[in-house]
Amino acid sequence: MSLIPRWEYMTDEAKAIAKKVLLSALVLSLSIWLIRALIPWLVVVLFGYWTYKSFSKRN
Repeated sequence: MSLIPRWEYMTDEAKAIAKKVLLSALVLSLSIWLIRALIPWLVVVLFGYWTYKSFSKRN
């Protein structure tokens, strides 16, 4: 017998907990992936903003 209980032998409460944990893990993974994809764009936008502000102060 495996260490992880099989789905058909689990109680309804245990199934609900397993589904919540899976959903939380998926949401966390998606969030991390999205943040990692947006960080380079955020750096470019901030650099552009600082450059714009620097040039606009000189005029």
